[in-house]
Amino acid sequence: MGVRLRAVLRHVAYPVLLFTLVAISLSALRWRWDFGRVSLLFLFGTVGYLAVLEWLIPYEVQWRPAPGELGRYGVYFVLTLIGGSLAQLPVSVVVGRVAPPHPGLPLWAEIPAALLLGSLANYLVHRWSHHNPWLWRLHGVHHVPRKVNVANNGVNHVLDVLVTQGAVQLSLALAGFSQESVFVVGLFVVAQGYFVHANVDVRIGPLNHVLAGPEQHRLHHSVDLAEAGHYGSDLSVWDHLFGSFTWQPGRRPAAVGLRRPSDFPGTGEVIASHLQALRRPVRAEDSPA
Repeated sequence: MGVRLRAVLRHVAYPVLLFTLVAISLSALRWRWDFGRVSLLFLFGTVGYLAVLEWLIPYEVQWRPAPGELGRYGVYFVLTLIGGSLAQLPVSVVVGRVAPPHPGLPLWAEIPAALLLGSLANYLVHRWSHHNPWLWRLHGVHHVPRKVNVANNGVNHVLDVLVTQGAVQLSLALAGFSQESVFVVGLFVVAQGYFVHANVDVRIGPLNHVLAGPEQHRLHHSVDLAEAGHYGSDLSVWDHLFGSFTWQPGRRPAAVGLRRPSDFPGTGEVIASHLQALRRPVRAEDSPA
């Protein structure tokens, strides 16, 4: 691929993703498409789009998943989908009893408000998962790989997904946000969640101070705690507000993974990775504290 084409891709890759997100959101709202089906198709489309970009403009060629790794990541991906579905069950029960019947804001105001609240809830749970020994035994599974790419974004403990998504969905539902606003915010969270994990040589410049990007999330996975942080995977404003923003132009992680890999089974040991959470918790020393 020519140098000029690579440069163009680096500049348009993220805008194309955001434009597609907006176009699909508006179309689904206007034509009343099934939100669940659209969300699932958007998830697969986002993963496919970013996977192609990883081969065209990789950040680190060595971070490309090997064929054997793809199979293992696929198992975790399915488990993550299951965890997300399970998270909706208790939320539906609680919301049916205490949530207000009608949203109090018009849709144009609901969407940014829901985005801010959902992002804050995710930030707080994520940060707590790095500091609480019990939650770290769940969340640490995600930090085992020594690569950061789209495929291993789904490497999670099922209970970690349930706790995080349950907290976010419950906060949005109890605040009284409509199904439409939660749908749009959900698409944005999916796009951002996989984008920040993408092994793609894309830089978003000053937007890093508002939106989370791959440059920040690689630092989050760093073994050097002085440069880690960045608990927000959609917005970076909370990292600024709570002092966990460490990115600066050109900063690269020293290495990614765990400081003490022996604390967790390898990613290929799917069952052991889930059962290890039943052991006595260790100090979350592999994460910022």
